[in-house]
Amino acid sequence: MDSDPPFHETYKTLFAATKPLNNDWLAAVTAVEELELPSIDLTRLSLESPEKERCKNDIARAANEWGFFQVVNHGISRDVLEKMRDEKVKVFKQPFQHKCRGDKFMNVSAGSYRWGTPTATCLRQLSWSEAFHIPMTDISSLGDSSTFSSPSLHQFATKVASLAQKLAEILAEKSGKKSTFFQENSLLSTCYLRLNRYPPCPIPLFGLMPHTDSDFLTVLYQDQVGGLQLVKDGKWVAVKPNPEALFINIGDLFQAWSNDCYKSVQHCAVTNPTKERFSVAYFLCPSYDTVIESCSSNKPSVYRRFSFKEYRQQVQEDVQNYGYKIGLPRFLV
Repeated sequence: MDSDPPFHETYKTLFAATKPLNNDWLAAVTAVEELELPSIDLTRLSLESPEKERCKNDIARAANEWGFFQVVNHGISRDVLEKMRDEKVKVFKQPFQHKCRGDKFMNVSAGSYRWGTPTATCLRQLSWSEAFHIPMTDISSLGDSSTFSSPSLHQFATKVASLAQKLAEILAEKSGKKSTFFQENSLLSTCYLRLNRYPPCPIPLFGLMPHTDSDFLTVLYQDQVGGLQLVKDGKWVAVKPNPEALFINIGDLFQAWSNDCYKSVQHCAVTNPTKERFSVAYFLCPSYDTVIESCSSNKPSVYRRFSFKEYRQQVQEDVQNYGYKIGLPRFLV
């Protein structure tokens, strides 16, 4: 049985109806410049001040100027990361029908597995990828019979959740906000891992469409194939892979909560014509009832008050109605 999703068969009408790719699309799919993100050595946080404070300031500056940065010496060994990648490859190599059903062999719910873009009306809206969305509560309760019951995945999930909390607290502190907010409002049931696979694609397509993340903070580990791109100073740039680093990006909720102190920037994944790409991301999310209040001491609120539940519902409605997410502009004062 084939393990790849049936992209060509399912979206054959889109391929037939789409005109040759225009220059604007190619500019987004094929970035002309590769940049190295600001790099933060987290061992500096264990040093005495003033170096510890300088490290915190560097984290806040990167979140403000880039919305993305990379961290090294993050506490997750290269061995764990490589073993986790091997386990992910095994998971995605399971027969496509098994992945869709989430049957006893996979031991995950059917809704965990997603692929393509059901709402796509043209190739520009198609994400050439497959993924498993796994809530943190499921990771902590998976039995030995589950395909996902690898020690490396458990270790990664535990450590990356702790790292996300630490970074969020630092960013809150540096923006003058309450640093315990995330511990008080983030739940295992709303935080999750997303395991991604981007199959080779013969033509330039998005592996994941341009978007911003609808969370507080995302922690990403990617392989060395490359493909992550983001908007910097109004243009798309490619992110240089780093096998020693985890990549951090600010989500919409953090931008709103910090009153635009930190940036949630557009990013995407692009396909490779000959190589498959793997990544895993952790999303730090609050409970659905958590209220996001945008305020600061030195400027008026940019956004009105809203709950995470309200934000998710608005995003889902916009994607259904327009084929894309509108996001924070919906919540401007």
